[in-house]
Amino acid sequence: MAHFPSGAPAARLVQGLPAILSVLTALAVWEIYVRLSGISALVLPAPSRVAQQIVVNRDMLWANTLPTLYATLTGFAFSVSVAFLLSLLIDFTPKLRRALFPVFVISQTLPLVAIAPLVVLWFGFGLTPKILLVALVTFFPMLVALVDGYDSTEPDIEALLGSMGASRWSIFRRARFPSAMPYFFAGLRISITYAVVAAIFAEYVGARAGLGIVILNAKNSFRPDLMLAAVVISSLLTLLLFGATALLQRLVLGWRHAGTAP
Repeated sequence: MAHFPSGAPAARLVQGLPAILSVLTALAVWEIYVRLSGISALVLPAPSRVAQQIVVNRDMLWANTLPTLYATLTGFAFSVSVAFLLSLLIDFTPKLRRALFPVFVISQTLPLVAIAPLVVLWFGFGLTPKILLVALVTFFPMLVALVDGYDSTEPDIEALLGSMGASRWSIFRRARFPSAMPYFFAGLRISITYAVVAAIFAEYVGARAGLGIVILNAKNSFRPDLMLAAVVISSLLTLLLFGATALLQRLVLGWRHAGTAP
């Protein structure tokens, strides 16, 4: 049996082969069912028809993907910044955790379908409501990941640094913050998938361009094939951003893999 070094592209391909096969099988079953059943394309278009719409409308889809990507990245950057600043306040002022966490939990119980129209009504059809909605959906997982990461610091390390006269900030910078990095990237991977969904939903509620607008217009025109084409693009965009966060984690935390046996 061939042996691939750990982390080699071939090894990663072999590990992802079951997922690839399951997706291809699902698409094949879907295609066969549509062709044999004779179901109308207005009800359930075949994967081949969806792929055809992606090719035919590639310029339009690309032009609407860029606003969605920009809203996602801008809103997510704002979300991560807010989560990091709040995590600092909570870590240095423990009483704030008891005061603020219930409020943050309540913010996550608000239904997006009810909040999104209000945010668009208050802030218009520009970029601001998209940033706010993406931040509302994604900042709490990031905040919890960071706070839990700080709490995972080994007490002995903190005690050692304290015995050497290190300040609270120095302990945070040298021990607590590095300990939170794996948690941070775990939250990053989870939140980035929510960010794309939130951006598209914000566009769906009110925007001038974006994949959400494509989906809305396709729905109103009874074009499920074009609607699914936009959904496929949004899924690929989510996978791309998820892979980018995984790559960033490997670059930043590469020292954790140093010395690992092949």
